[in-house]
Amino acid sequence: MKNYIKPVLVVLAFTTGMAGRAQTDPHFSQYYAYPMWLNPALTGVMDGEYRVTAVYRNQWGNIANAFSTPGVSADFVTNKNVNLGVNIMNQRTNTGGYNYLNAYGSMSYTGVRFGHHQVAMGMAFGLINRRFDPSKFIMGDQWNPVTGVTEGSSNEVLNKTAALSFDAGAGIVYYDAGADKKANIFLGFSAFHLTQPGDPFITGGRAEKMPIRYTAHGGVKLNVSEGVSFTPNLLYMRQGSAEEKMVGAYSQLRVNETTDFMVGLNYRLQDAVSPYAGIYYKNFVIGASYDVNSSQLSKVTGNANSFEISLTYIGSRAGTGALPQVAPRF
Repeated sequence: MKNYIKPVLVVLAFTTGMAGRAQTDPHFSQYYAYPMWLNPALTGVMDGEYRVTAVYRNQWGNIANAFSTPGVSADFVTNKNVNLGVNIMNQRTNTGGYNYLNAYGSMSYTGVRFGHHQVAMGMAFGLINRRFDPSKFIMGDQWNPVTGVTEGSSNEVLNKTAALSFDAGAGIVYYDAGADKKANIFLGFSAFHLTQPGDPFITGGRAEKMPIRYTAHGGVKLNVSEGVSFTPNLLYMRQGSAEEKMVGAYSQLRVNETTDFMVGLNYRLQDAVSPYAGIYYKNFVIGASYDVNSSQLSKVTGNANSFEISLTYIGSRAGTGALPQVAPRF
């Protein structure tokens, strides 16, 4: 019967999240490396003129690779204080039974300045696509507590197996862009799923809406010396009845004019410890993190850990010279 436990846990984790109005969106330990998912106001807020980012997260890898989440984004600045970007993220179960795709276009305005203090405001508009493949799920009426999964198909009925919904988000960010300061503070707040798309898969009863995802984030970049900085940061995210609290810090050490090393650690309260390491080479930044689970889930499934990798390229258009120092890395 042990072979049936893992897929059933995956289904339970997803279905109880729906019933309890818990977190629908995935979370990223390297949230600062995937900026427009974090806050649309971060569109174009970078040390450059355009940016391309890719991130991949594999969560609960020992539970039949329960969830994999790739994401890509691209954004660029203009000379009108208006920045534009696009962000695509897809989450799927390893079996392909459930797929959650969202795609947003984002825009930010960065013209509010008070000396080296800057405020950016952003909006995001896009689509959410959710798909089920019922044949790849084990429903409650297919489970026998003595013998395991039973033969035959389920009698469960879904109203539909795919749905497309309009969605929107908004956010604001403050940051201190003073180049010669010992400390650069940054703060932000965002809200996604402002349209609260309804759950298209439940038949009868009260229609459930997707909860708004509220996120507050911030930190301070401490410039210890010319080539060394230390950045404590924090994140609070709430969606429905689920909340996430993360605190951490990373240090950046300049090796030479083209290379920096980064190392850090995040702690997601009552969930996981996530060490991080990265390297900045010319205009590329690559980072890797590994979540070591510390929650009650680890007692049921063993080491239900997660792996995450990110790659960012920040560049300038031909003929524009060196990259401007716009803001600390979020």
